[in-house]
Amino acid sequence: LGEVAARHHGTIGHRAGDGVMVIFNDPMPCEEPVLDAVRLALDVRSAWSELRRPWERLGHSVGIGVGITSGYATLGLLGDEGSADYTAIGNAVNLAARLCDVAEDGQVLIDQRAYLDVETRVEAKPQGERAIKGYSQPVLSFAVESLE
Repeated sequence: LGEVAARHHGTIGHRAGDGVMVIFNDPMPCEEPVLDAVRLALDVRSAWSELRRPWERLGHSVGIGVGITSGYATLGLLGDEGSADYTAIGNAVNLAARLCDVAEDGQVLIDQRAYLDVETRVEAKPQGERAIKGYSQPVLSFAVESLE
C-alpha cells in the first residue's frame, strides 16, 4: 500500500489493526488532494478484489471500506521519544474513520466537503444524511462509483 499511496501523492500516517490512514497534501503539497485520495481508493478497491480471493477460499469473509474527507487537521510527530509517528489528528480524520466504519464492502464514501472538490470528476451516488458516532448532526455522504 505504501508504494501505491506514494504514487498517488499520499503518505501513510497511521496503521492500526485492519485500518490504514493515508494523508494527502502534507508533508508534500499536491494540487488535488481529494482527487488523489479518490484515485488511490479506487485503485485499492480494484486490487482488493484479487487479493481477497485466497482468504475467501479458506472461508474468511474479508471486505474493504474507504472513507475520504476534506478539511483541516493537525499534522506532525505524535508520541514520545522512541515511539513517535508522523500522523494527523482532528475532525477531518475522525470523520474519515467513521465513514470507513459505515462503508459497505467495496464502498468509497466521501463527505460533502470532499464531494464538492471532485463532483465534476467522479460518478457518485448520494447516500443521504446518516447519524455518525460522535457527531450531533447527521452527515451527508456520497458513494464514489468511478472517475469520469
